[in-house]
Amino acid sequence: MPRGISSISTKLVEKLLPEKWLKRYEVLVYSAGINFLAAEYLVVSFLVGIIVALIVDMFFTAAYAAVAFLALFFGMAFGYPHWKINKRIEEMERMLPDAFFYLASSLKAGISFSEALEELTTTKLGALTEEFKKTVAEIKKGRSTADALRAFAVRNRKSTVIYRSIMIIIEALERGAPMSDVLVFVGNDVREILRIKQERKASTGMQVMFFIITSGAIGPLILGIVSQVMKAMSIGEVTFPIDTIQTILLGFVILQAIVSGLGIGVIREGTFSAGLKYSLLLVVMGVVVFKGASSFQLGGF
Repeated sequence: MPRGISSISTKLVEKLLPEKWLKRYEVLVYSAGINFLAAEYLVVSFLVGIIVALIVDMFFTAAYAAVAFLALFFGMAFGYPHWKINKRIEEMERMLPDAFFYLASSLKAGISFSEALEELTTTKLGALTEEFKKTVAEIKKGRSTADALRAFAVRNRKSTVIYRSIMIIIEALERGAPMSDVLVFVGNDVREILRIKQERKASTGMQVMFFIITSGAIGPLILGIVSQVMKAMSIGEVTFPIDTIQTILLGFVILQAIVSGLGIGVIREGTFSAGLKYSLLLVVMGVVVFKGASSFQLGGF
């Protein structure tokens, strides 16, 4: 996209959207590690959605083009950033116990807590190492260790595990508790929480598969075949508004996919917001299966 058009589009988005909402979205994009300004990324998402919708419109109806646009736009603008943030948080949570145990062993070796934090920045803990580098950089600029750790917790407050763990460590640090013992205790506590989370995901696997199969495959397949049967029965004086019926059935497929995705989020991770990525997946699956089934020529008709 030419620089001039990009600049105009970005300024237009900044004028149309409320500043408060745009700032919140800027935080989302920044947290996801996407190298775009909020307005720029919205423009890119919009254009990608438009391009894909035009391609779909060349082969299918306008309704399918609209679905493709909405799926691509919301998927890129909101689904992808949330997915990146969740992956980053999962990686950080997985590495957190190792970081705490490393800090505890460093403290037992006789170095100070600030020096142990600086030593931790040389380890390979993925995104967690980057967060500790930010914390150490703030300490070197004159910020207290407790305040720097508090900023660490606030930056990652989306993860209750990270936020709660860091706040416990801050409280222990301010009260002069034996930090090596506290770090070992918190590390074991985090490891146990992650184990429980993993067991929850494993125990709900069958329910999740049921939602995916029914809402992403079987349900759309049946509804697609029903629309074909009604089309085949539209003979003589008995006719059905096939296009209207197919649009209604498609809307039902999409609605069912969204609700099922949110249900998976609650079952698997305990929050509706966690189900958005499943909703997007089921919407794409459902639309593809429904379109394929409604286009298939039934034998004998």
